[in-house]
Amino acid sequence: MKSIIFVTSNQRKLGEARLACDLYDIEIISQSYDIDEIQSSDPRQVTEHKARAAYMAAGQPIVITDTCWSIPALHGFPGAYMKDVANWFNEQDFLNLMADKDDTRISFTENIAYYDGETLQFFSKEFWGHIVPPRGTGNSIENVAEFEGKTLGERRLEGGYSHKTEDYVWVDFAKWYTQNT
Repeated sequence: MKSIIFVTSNQRKLGEARLACDLYDIEIISQSYDIDEIQSSDPRQVTEHKARAAYMAAGQPIVITDTCWSIPALHGFPGAYMKDVANWFNEQDFLNLMADKDDTRISFTENIAYYDGETLQFFSKEFWGHIVPPRGTGNSIENVAEFEGKTLGERRLEGGYSHKTEDYVWVDFAKWYTQNT
């Protein structure tokens, strides 16, 4: 069995990684480090910086994730800044921003980066949904972002994660990792 250090403290992300990587006989070992995440409107720059910093902290090959959210009616807001915005805004704040908008679409892009000190490999997958009245439990955006008929907060209440396992970007990582390490 292969293994990889996944630097995260996010239990949802850890659960999704394990579900997908278990299919490829890859053990996900969770480590948490205090990494200063840069702020940028370029999600790839944020992901790359985070991967390099995580590698320096762990001293061995790692994988990290970073998620970028985009609301087209709000010109792509909040982008790579969602982590902070989700702490500042409650569900009603998101609904207020969307009150006069006809376009209720929202997307999140899950970015994964593997880094071993030499190879920096990126994986990315975008999911589209809509802003809806709050349902479920979790942070503000998880309760108003609906994908495939359910909010992320509703999926959490059911004991699930964001999407079907086979749809996770982690599957792309696992295939690559199995073939390239």
